[in-house]
Amino acid sequence: MAKIMTKPTQIWPDDLAATYRAKGYWRNVTFGMWLDEIAGRFGPRLAMVAGDSRMTYAELRTEAQRYAGGLLASGLEPCDRVLVQLPNSARFLPVVLGIMYAGLIPVYALPAHREREVVHLASGSDARAMICAARHEGFEYAPLARQALAACPALKTAYHDGPACDGVAALDSLLSAPLATPTPVDPCDVAFLQISGGTTGFPKLIPRTHNDYIYSFEASAGICGVTQDSVFLTALPAAHNFPMSSPGYFGALSVGATVVMSLSPAPDACFALIEAERVTHTGLVPPLALLWMQAAAKTGHDLSSLQVLGVGGAKFTPESAARVRPTLGCTLQQVFGMAEGLVNYTRLDDPDEVIVNTQGRPISPDDEILLLREDGTPVSEGEPGILHTRGPYTIRAYYNAPEANRRSFIEGGYYCTGDIVKRRPDGYLEVQGRSGDHINRAGEKVSAEEIEDHLLAHEAVFDAAVVAVPDPFLGERSCAFVVTEEGKSVTPPALKAFIRARGIAEFKVPDQIIFTEAFETTAVGKVDRKSLRQILKDKHFNKEPA
Repeated sequence: MAKIMTKPTQIWPDDLAATYRAKGYWRNVTFGMWLDEIAGRFGPRLAMVAGDSRMTYAELRTEAQRYAGGLLASGLEPCDRVLVQLPNSARFLPVVLGIMYAGLIPVYALPAHREREVVHLASGSDARAMICAARHEGFEYAPLARQALAACPALKTAYHDGPACDGVAALDSLLSAPLATPTPVDPCDVAFLQISGGTTGFPKLIPRTHNDYIYSFEASAGICGVTQDSVFLTALPAAHNFPMSSPGYFGALSVGATVVMSLSPAPDACFALIEAERVTHTGLVPPLALLWMQAAAKTGHDLSSLQVLGVGGAKFTPESAARVRPTLGCTLQQVFGMAEGLVNYTRLDDPDEVIVNTQGRPISPDDEILLLREDGTPVSEGEPGILHTRGPYTIRAYYNAPEANRRSFIEGGYYCTGDIVKRRPDGYLEVQGRSGDHINRAGEKVSAEEIEDHLLAHEAVFDAAVVAVPDPFLGERSCAFVVTEEGKSVTPPALKAFIRARGIAEFKVPDQIIFTEAFETTAVGKVDRKSLRQILKDKHFNKEPA
């Protein structure tokens, strides 16, 4: 039977698309063409360091061509989706670039994802192949790949970077086919599918086009001061948007810099790489930045090459931001963006007051911003509001998600980010918080609704509500309020073990569980989460000393 799949698309109105081309934002270049470009310009230069592997730009293209040839020889066709679940290893960049070189569409999964997330992403994208690690941080991925194959009818093949075993093929088996030439695709076509942090349920799929994404990271490289002499450290998981494009490894490669891949973001691992490879740029979420600053005072490693530390994924407090230069000896660049598009940066030559107290201003002069109240009316000048945006690299719709699109996009194609921000007279943004039931835990976005659903599946749980709690290290942590069924009981450790056993990423397991007799509700009978947050703060975190 012929496969029936919806081709991912992302379409801007003709007038805006014409403007973006006329102003040079969209170069009408695909990732395959871009890889040929950078290999032609920087061929003998060192492109990537990952463990014992060192690749020049020419070698990176050749390796990508080998994967592309193998994938096409396996029977995959242009626009087919390939789920990628790889850590920051020597395989990541050649595999991802090879997929796009072949005209296929990568679907990014995080190494931390487990059965529920992987099956959701594979089935939601109609992925036909999956590529994963054999083992990472003690976790074996072959059983997970087999679970995905069994659960997803469209998924026909899985590869891992180990020997073939029990229905999972060896990734190296793809390397024996002839080198591929770039498959012709339209630069306005979708290049890959990323995951959204999402405020409800499972992550949504974000279709990013060749035109919009290449513009985003090429412009970011200039704003972030990345040049041919720079060395960019990929410390965060490479499947995330932040280390991919802000300026990320793609931004670094676009100007001939060297990309260093670290399997761990921990200070010990990264400090050794900074010293050995003379790293100049990297990006971290706030909890890791705090950890690095603590460790820097005691390290014996030479960190003097580090020039710019980008911090994003969650708000960086001014007190912590002010410590970066004295502690790490480099310039802080605040980054506030989203996988759906809009990215804001403080500029490297901004005054300290701006760098410490704001989350930057947009990449593009054509990034349009609206700040609206809950009722959709514009806020007054200087008043915080919910951020809505559109522009040359902000999506106009999620993939195959009509309900989410109705919630997330308003008239004119503006995307509702859910962030509450204040715009200063100089155009810089200050992030105030979130408008939805959403926990930003160490830069990982956790849906309260998704975790509530898992809690409610336990036989002893009558009702549950998950809220975000400010945390000095994580930014926010999750706390679950639980009402048990009459006559039944369960302990917090047992409830956490139950949730883990349901096959979700560890960062989604509630950090704290508090049992309560009942929930306060609104006039229409809904759980009043604002009230719950206040209860949590007053009863458990703001107690007067005895």
